[in-house]
Amino acid sequence: MNIPYGPILVVEDVSNVLELLEVTLRFKGYPVVTAKNGQEALLMIEKERPALVITDILMPKMDGYALAHRIRSDPQTRDLPIIFLSATYVTPEDKDFAISLGAARFIEKPIDTEEFLLTVAELLTAGPEPPRQPLGEREFYTGYRERLEHKLRHKNTQISRTERLLTTLPPNQRPAFEALLQQAKNDRDEIQAELAEIHRILEETKSAK
Repeated sequence: MNIPYGPILVVEDVSNVLELLEVTLRFKGYPVVTAKNGQEALLMIEKERPALVITDILMPKMDGYALAHRIRSDPQTRDLPIIFLSATYVTPEDKDFAISLGAARFIEKPIDTEEFLLTVAELLTAGPEPPRQPLGEREFYTGYRERLEHKLRHKNTQISRTERLLTTLPPNQRPAFEALLQQAKNDRDEIQAELAEIHRILEETKSAK
């Protein structure tokens, strides 16, 4: 199978999802490299020059939105096609923001394998992406903040509902929901950390004017 430039880069912080995507792509003959967050992905892009980036959105250290913005802001990688995957950022506004960052496709989790492979094949055979004009820094961070604030409200509601539910469940049903609660709290903490960093950046850009 002829792949332009280099391998497919899969960026995903959940190990079993990363392994599933890697195995699925390798089974079809695609060379694959992986990263667990946006920071690792940028190093891998510099090293491997991938043909396609497939990235989750919600990740520690640097998430998919920030990764896409960095890719589009660099003239060397501006034409690199990007597929977003997400189980968390799935509202129309989330998808619109992803497209504004230059995403070629947006796929919701859980992933339909046939649809996923068809999308990958279409993008790889379409040739290089036309150059995308990146969002300005302030425009990006303002839109990014709005998406994170919306997601934080959703996570807090989810946490409150789960905590109330746990008080009504019999002991044998609690472990599954306790695991869901912990994951939601971990997601909330990541979102809050991202928001704090964005508020800092926006304040710096405001004071620099």
